[in-house]
Order: sequence, then C-alpha cells, then structure tokens
Amino acid sequence: MTNSSQTSPLSFNQAIAATQSLMNEINTNKLSEDEIEQRISSILTSKDSARGFFATYLTSNMSLADYPSSGVINGLKSSAKVVSQLLVKNLAMSSAMVVTHIRNSDQSNVEGSQKVCRRTSDLIQKINLESVKNELQKLQNTIITEKGFYQDFLERWGYDAEQRTAIQKAIVNTLI
Repeated sequence: MTNSSQTSPLSFNQAIAATQSLMNEINTNKLSEDEIEQRISSILTSKDSARGFFATYLTSNMSLADYPSSGVINGLKSSAKVVSQLLVKNLAMSSAMVVTHIRNSDQSNVEGSQKVCRRTSDLIQKINLESVKNELQKLQNTIITEKGFYQDFLERWGYDAEQRTAIQKAIVNTLI
C-alpha cells in the first residue's frame, strides 16, 4: 500500500520516518516542488503525524530546513487547520526552552532550541496564514491575562514569568 492510498493517518513515529525520507529526497533534488507539497500534505493529516513532521523537520541538521522551498510552504498551507496550533506551540516551547537551557548552562541545547525557534518563526512568516496569526494572538493574550485558550498549555509545561516573557518576545519578533 502506498502513502497516497493510505486511509488512516500516520502515527507520530511513522510521520518521523516519512519526514526523514522526504528530507533526504529533497536534499538530493529527487522531487519537484509539487511532489514535495503532495508528500507533506499526505504526512500532515492528523495532529500526531504533524507533531512527528515538525519534530523531525525543525530539529534536522539539514540546512534545507533553514530555507523552506515553495513545496514545503504550500504543503503546510494545505494543512492549515492541523499546523496552526502546532506552529504556535513549537514557537512557545522552543523559546521557553532557550531560557531553561541558559539556566542550566547547556549551550548545545540553547543552540538547538534557538534553531527550532528561528525555523518555526520563519515558517510562520512564510506561510502567512491568518489562522496562525490568530493563534499567536490567543497565546499572547493568555500570557498577558493569565487566562484563556492557552492557559492549560502554559500551566502543563510550568512556564514561569521569564519563560513567558521569552515566548512573548518570540511572538512579537515573528509578527513583525
């Protein structure tokens, strides 16, 4: 059975494997932009598969993740409903983790979290979807008012005032 005829969404682990394979093919120029878009759309069919995609893409050592092609951007746009909240949460988590890693004097992980934050911000700017901007605004409002849509998310991860400030800065820098 091929991916295109698959009826159930990929699991988190299957999406990681599919994304690694896709990135290797992109890196060796084996796919057209239309094929890249179609493959990404086929991965991003559920929250779990989208999480697997972003976990792989945003942390990859391949420089292609720093320069998303039109196929990548259009693939993400085609799955706006699934990716909007995940992009916002990835921006929040990576910016908050920079603070944590600095506190722990863990320079390697500081750089990794900064890379994920930068890549996430770049994707948000390039896909330029109103749904993502709305989610960013909801997160920012939740941080300011300490209530709202993202309050459970912020509390679940235990983000303190300094981390929430870092998240707000990441939001502002992304919306510029």
